[in-house]
Amino acid sequence: MAATEALPATGAGALIVGASMAGLRSAESLRRHGFTGPIRVLGAEQHAPYNRPPLSKELLSTEGQGHADVAFPLRASLGEVEWMLGRHATALDPHARTVTDDTGAVHAFDGLVIATGLRPKPLPIDSHGLGGIHRLRTVDDAVGLRDALRPGANVVILGSGFIGCEIAATAAKRGCRVSIVSQSAIPLERAVGPLLGAEVLRRHQANGVTFFPRASLFSLVGDPDVERVVLDTGVMLECDVLVVAVGSDPNTEWLTGSGLDVADGVLVNGALQAITTEAAALPHVLAAGDVARYANPLFDEVPRRVEHWNLPTETGKRAGQVLAAQLAGDPAVAAEVATRPFAPLPSFWSDQYDMHLLAFGMTYLADRSELVAGALDDEGVVEYFRGDQLVGVCGLGMRSVVQSYRSRFAASAAPAGTAPAASAPSASPAASAPAP
Repeated sequence: MAATEALPATGAGALIVGASMAGLRSAESLRRHGFTGPIRVLGAEQHAPYNRPPLSKELLSTEGQGHADVAFPLRASLGEVEWMLGRHATALDPHARTVTDDTGAVHAFDGLVIATGLRPKPLPIDSHGLGGIHRLRTVDDAVGLRDALRPGANVVILGSGFIGCEIAATAAKRGCRVSIVSQSAIPLERAVGPLLGAEVLRRHQANGVTFFPRASLFSLVGDPDVERVVLDTGVMLECDVLVVAVGSDPNTEWLTGSGLDVADGVLVNGALQAITTEAAALPHVLAAGDVARYANPLFDEVPRRVEHWNLPTETGKRAGQVLAAQLAGDPAVAAEVATRPFAPLPSFWSDQYDMHLLAFGMTYLADRSELVAGALDDEGVVEYFRGDQLVGVCGLGMRSVVQSYRSRFAASAAPAGTAPAASAPSASPAASAPAP
């Protein structure tokens, strides 16, 4: 893959679009790898970077908690970083090296990290302006939803992925009457497969959650707030709170017209350098976090967006390292850093009731799974295979056993490649966090 020629630095420094975990880790990494020039961070939310996994658990269940309870501490090395919050990027000109925001301000840069993350997919039917419809992506979303999860409230959750299941568990514990409506046959079907998915279903049902599989919304009834939902199966459910949790879309609209390949997130090579629609790598434009689409040679050469919680950290570190080398002005060093292998091991965890899931790898690539330790109705470990290749492991409890798989995956790492093959659909367990 051809790379465009690196442009000389102008003194504008590094610009990070997205005050997210990936944006924060990119800034930290820039400093860690010796970049002393200006760093500015442009963020759409009013808040400084914060940890999102607690939004569907602790923060959603604890009155009074807010941003301060989930905010990341800022290292002393970031003391001179300029945070420009509450402002959306609207356009990128990679040749002029500028980003425009929604105030009309134009921000010049020598190096750019795109870390704009995701947003929830919208309600799949017309809401007709009804209230009582929630999504969960931001801390403000979580506070608003928490206020609605009152004991006795009828809560309908559309979607049975990690976010939907974690909200269901929290709502059930708060005394709500919870229903999950899903096009899947079982919860977490794509992420953990039929063995674990069936056990997750059993545990939700044991806690009073009703599951409506192979169903979707047909219409909403109410005025001014939603009062009932009608499913395409003909079932009608009482509904005080409707939560839409049917996946996420990458925030790339502002990159339209930039020349970058943003067919499903920002396509990047192994150095996380953005790829144009003409297949050229831009050494001064990188992407990190959930918005980046890249091949992971631990598994294959197919570029994917992977929404596991640890990857914004891994990609942010990598982006900062590569960009710091680029901005140092030594082409030989920059080239050596850019060609270093990058093969992070994806990981996620999820807490629901007394159930703790911990996984490594890409379980959703598997064509079969096998219980290899314990029992699913207590604690157990499931391995996931694509053909004969181990591609993932997930445990219900048994953390030490699951943790031991890190070394097995590391040993299987293949030589890194940087040439993306045909893309695959995003891998979106939308899950919680790596092993804490």
